[in-house]
Amino acid sequence: MSVSTSVTARRMVAAALAAGALVGSASVSASAADPRFDRSHVAISRVQSDAPGFDDRSARSLNAEWVEITNSGRHGVNLNGWTLKDEDGNRYTFRHYTLAGRATVRIHTGYGRDTSRDLFQDRRNEVWDNRSDTATLRNDRGRFVDSVSWGRHHDRNHGRDDHRGHGRDDHRGHGRDDHRGHGRDDHRGHDGR
Repeated sequence: MSVSTSVTARRMVAAALAAGALVGSASVSASAADPRFDRSHVAISRVQSDAPGFDDRSARSLNAEWVEITNSGRHGVNLNGWTLKDEDGNRYTFRHYTLAGRATVRIHTGYGRDTSRDLFQDRRNEVWDNRSDTATLRNDRGRFVDSVSWGRHHDRNHGRDDHRGHGRDDHRGHGRDDHRGHGRDDHRGHDGR
């Protein structure tokens, strides 16, 4: 083998290695920027949009309307600045709260004393529409984390097909099989709340 062939072969190997390194670093940075690769262990686990019984805007009634957030990971997640929002723009912002690993917190609509398991939005009116709504969870940077839809939006659950709304056969619905709020005249205002 001549010296020039040896030098050419080494240059080709060096060029191939450099090209591989560039492709590898490009794919790493692309996956880091792509939100699909952000594997959060925090998700909306259940929704109860229609409080059992008569909706009279009492603390008891308002606090029976809730959304549960679960951290399936082993480590706690600081939710400070995260938001939970409905379709009408009602927004709850988490303040000074860390969701422990393998734990669930229930965010109630009404008033109460915050604990590690229960947080309160301190509202005087219902938030979640009984017939159709979407609960959306975003992190402190405004990035989408999870959402659950029910009613007419149930089939448009952000491209997911895990059926986590209110339906009869879901595992993350509001915990009862009675289609609450559907077709009922319950004197809750013009929008069915």
